[in-house]
This record gives sequence, C-alpha cells and structure tokens, in this order.
Amino acid sequence: MIQQIQEYYKLEEFLNSSFESHQVLHIDLRDNQIDAIGAQGLGSTLANCSNLSNLILNISDNKIGAIGFSGLVSALAKCTNLQNLALNLQQTAIGDKLVSGLGFTQANCTNLSSLTFNIAYNQIGDKFASSLGSVLANCTNISNLTLNLRMNDIGAKGIIGLGSALKNYTNLSNLTLYLSGNYIGDEGTSGLGSALINCINLSNLTLDLSNNKIGAKGTSGLGSALTNCINLSNLTLYLSGNKIGKIGSSGLAFALVNCTNLSKLTLDLEDNKIGDQGASDLGFALANCTNLSYLVLYLAQNQVGDEGELVLGYALANCTNLSNLSIYLAGNQINDEGAQGLGFALSKITNLSNLTLDLGNNQIGDEGVSGLCFALTNQANLKNLILYLNCYLITDECVLGLGSALANCTNLSTLELILENSQLLVINKPKKLKVKRNFCKLKRLVTLEILFLFQQLAE
Repeated sequence: MIQQIQEYYKLEEFLNSSFESHQVLHIDLRDNQIDAIGAQGLGSTLANCSNLSNLILNISDNKIGAIGFSGLVSALAKCTNLQNLALNLQQTAIGDKLVSGLGFTQANCTNLSSLTFNIAYNQIGDKFASSLGSVLANCTNISNLTLNLRMNDIGAKGIIGLGSALKNYTNLSNLTLYLSGNYIGDEGTSGLGSALINCINLSNLTLDLSNNKIGAKGTSGLGSALTNCINLSNLTLYLSGNKIGKIGSSGLAFALVNCTNLSKLTLDLEDNKIGDQGASDLGFALANCTNLSYLVLYLAQNQVGDEGELVLGYALANCTNLSNLSIYLAGNQINDEGAQGLGFALSKITNLSNLTLDLGNNQIGDEGVSGLCFALTNQANLKNLILYLNCYLITDECVLGLGSALANCTNLSTLELILENSQLLVINKPKKLKVKRNFCKLKRLVTLEILFLFQQLAE
C-alpha cells in the first residue's frame, strides 16, 4: 500500500492537523522567522505523531538557536517508528552552546535506517560536533547517512568525536560527509579515516574535505583507511584547496589500487601542488580500476607537466570501460607532448559517450590539439563533447580543422567548444562563421556552442 505524502508549508497548518494520521510527512518552513519557542512547539507536535515513519523537515534560515535545536531533536527522539529522517537546519544560529540530553538512545532509534542531517553554516565548533557524534553513535542500524557540516568552525577534536559514531556503523552502505570550510587538518583527517575502517560494507562514499588545512600526512592516513573499503563501487573525494602535495596524492593513489570494484570515481585535487609525481602515481593507481565507467578528475592548478600527464594518459588507456570521462587540467604546465599522450589514451577508450576536457591556460599549441583530435576520430560512440582550449598558442587554422577531425564522431549530438586567450582574438566574422559551418557538417549534431572569448572582431 502506497502511503500518502502530507505536505505543510505553514507552521500553523501543521499544528492544527491530525497528528496520528501522519506517516509520511514533508514540512518546509524555511525562512519563516521561527525562533527557539517555535522550534520547541514544532518538536512537541511531532512527538505526538506516533505513526510517523518518514519525515522531511526543512527549517533552514530561521533563528532557532541551541535551545530550539535541542528541543526539536529531543522531541524527534520520541518518534520511535521513524525509519527515514531528513532534517535541514542550515543557517539557524545554533552556535556552539549545545544543551545536553538530546534523548536519542539505542532503544528509541532502532528503526532509523536513513538519516540526512544538514546543520551547515552554524558555527557549532568542536564540542557540539563531538556531542553530535555521541548522539549518532546510538543509531547503529543506519545504512544511509548524509551529514552536512560545512563552515562550522570544526577542528580535529570535533571531527574525531563525530567520527567515533561511525565506528559502530557496520551496516552502513551509503555515506556522505560535507565538511568543507572547517580546519580539521591532518589529525582530524586521519581520525576520520580510522573511523571509516569499520565501515566495511560501504558501497557509496562521498567526502567533501576541501579547504581544511589538510597536508600529506592526513591524506595518506585517509588513503590507508580506504584500502579496507573493498566493496566501494562509487567514490567521491573533494580535497581542493588543501596542501596535500605529491606525497598526499601518492597516499590516495595507494588506496585506489585496492578499490578494484569502483565503477564511479570523482576526485577533486585542485590547487594542491601534486606535481608530476603525484599525477603519475595517481595514473598508476587508476590503471588498476578497470571497472570504471564514470571518471571525473579535477587536477587544475597543480604544477603538472608533460611527464605527469603522459603517465596519467597511458594509465587511462587501461580503463576501456569508461563511458563518461571529465578531466580538468587548466592552469598546469602541459605542452604538446602531454596533450598527445592524453590523446593516445582517448584513442584506446572507444566506449566513451560523454567527454569533457579542460586544458586551458597550458602551453598547448597546434601540434598538441591535432594529437587530441586524431584520438577523437576513434570515438564513434561519442554523443556529448565539451572542450576547453583557451590556450594562446592555438591558431585559427588549427581550429578550422577541428570540424574535419570530428567527422568520424557520427553520433555526436552536443558540442561545446571554448576558446579563450588564443590567436583567435583577431578572428574576423567570415572565419568565425566558417568554423561553425565546419562543425555543422556533423549530421546528428543538435546543440552547438562555440565561444570565442575576449576577442576583438575585425568586421
């Protein structure tokens, strides 16, 4: 029997509803000027919904504070039949003064299997995060957990306390942690990794640790922990804006070697100075991930040159099952040789249907672009292509030849080409139209977008 979803967008309407009839409930009260007293009243009402099994509650952008938070969560602990709970308390002025005794015990949350908890932008600090970990430690039957703790002044102590809850989650299969904009550092990252060691049944993992003052030691510790997660099929790691360097990148690569069951991988290492060595080690690791069908690599601003790009490219040639590939390498030190190496890899991956390449702000000229285009002639299955070539060494003659190079991509339906800071700055209107006409020869092309950025057209 399909349970009816009951939705409320005004607090008064919900407070006057029939509590016992609620089983699946969606309440959206964002930006409704709810204070601590209002949150406590809402909580008291929810506590009377004795048959409630699924709840989505959004009271973000209000000012409930720590007292309102405690009253609300303590009341929810009385909803012992809850199986799925999604609670959005983003930007609600909770602060770091947590009122103890939130009421969750092993006895009253045994039915909870899925929890999504968003308290981002609340400056909760270490003590609050640790207390939250103590509460979550009682919910041992959770299989799906999402926590959004972005921008919360959490350091190593807080994340280690929060991570202690994960040690009890042996049934966890899906985990998403958004922790960007804190300062957990190496100690906190290693501690989080230690907590993940017991989560041996994880199949889907997303960790956003960007901008957290993490170095090589912390990243290597996290990598060591991930080697135990042998059942992972989907992994997303955001580590941009840290200081992991080549050693940290190598530590992550060591973990990926053991994740042979991965089918989807997103790895964001932007602005981490991993260099050629880090990119090479990452490439060697990816060569073992032969089951990958979906891969996204953010490696911009990392001092990667031809050496690193060549190894990475040759390694990707082993990932022959890839159908979706996105590589962002803008702002590195790649020349024609590196671009050609990447082209060689692409020529071996013949099942690609979606491809995004960002090679902007490198040292790639006509020769490198030609090598890439030659590789694309083998992509008969390619449907969607996004190509960033904002490199000042590329001539308009080279771009005019791109259309011919893509002629074999007979299934291509969407093409987006971005050309910035190139010699096309002075292209005239007839040449610009000729470029577009060349691509229009692709018979199945439905969407075509070509951007000539910052040019001064000579009409």
